[in-house]
Amino acid sequence: MLDVTMDMEQFDCPFIDTSADHDVSFSAMHWQLDTAAEQLETRLLVESPDRYELGEGLTALRDHENMAEYRLFSKQDGTAIIRTVIEETNAMSTITDHGGYITGPFLIEDGSERWQVGFDDEATTEAALHDLEKGNEFVVEDRSELSMEALFDTMRNANAASTMLDACRDLTDVERETIETAADAGYFESPREATLSTLADEFDVSTAAVSKNMRRGEKKLLRSVVAALDGLE
Repeated sequence: MLDVTMDMEQFDCPFIDTSADHDVSFSAMHWQLDTAAEQLETRLLVESPDRYELGEGLTALRDHENMAEYRLFSKQDGTAIIRTVIEETNAMSTITDHGGYITGPFLIEDGSERWQVGFDDEATTEAALHDLEKGNEFVVEDRSELSMEALFDTMRNANAASTMLDACRDLTDVERETIETAADAGYFESPREATLSTLADEFDVSTAAVSKNMRRGEKKLLRSVVAALDGLE
C-alpha cells in the first residue's frame, strides 16, 4: 500500500471555497463517502479567531451550491461543530475510481486541504495522480509505503495516540516552549549540551522558574505516556 499526503486545492469543494473567503478552518471528526449516492457526509470541527467571522463562514458554507445538507450542532465563541453532506467532488470521484481510500483525517484552511489517501500499488497511484491534475491543483508532500500490519497497528492503538495528543495540547505555551527549547539545545542529551542556567538566560528568567516550567510539562507528558502504555496493544 502507498500512502500519499497532498496539499489539495479543489475547485468544487464548499469547504475550500469557504476557507478561502473567510478566516475559518475545518477539521474532520468523521466522514463517510457514499459512492452510490455520490455524496460525502462529514462531521467537522470549525474554528475561527472570533464569533463574527465564524458566523460569516458558516453562512457561506451553508449556502454553497455544492452543499446538500447542513446542520449546526453547537457554536461557542470561535468554535462550532457541524454535520454536512456535500456532492462528490472531482477529486473524490477520481480517487475512488482508482480504488483509492482515505487513510487519515483532513484539515482545510486558507483555501487548501491536507489529504491523506492510500492506493494498493505504484501503477494505480501514478494513474490517479495523473487524472487528478486534470481538474485540481495539488502538491504531493509525502509518499511512502505502508504495510497493512502498520495500518492496523495504528488503528488498534488510536486511543493511546489520542492520550498523547491530549497531553501535548494540555501543555501551556510556556511549558511547551521550555521543553522544545531544552530539547533543541541538548538539555536531554548525555552529557548535557545545555544547563538550566543557559535555558534561564534564553528565557530571561531565574533557573528556579525555568526548572518549574520544565517539571510541570514533563509531569503532564510522563503521565500520558504511562496511560498510553497501559492501553497499548
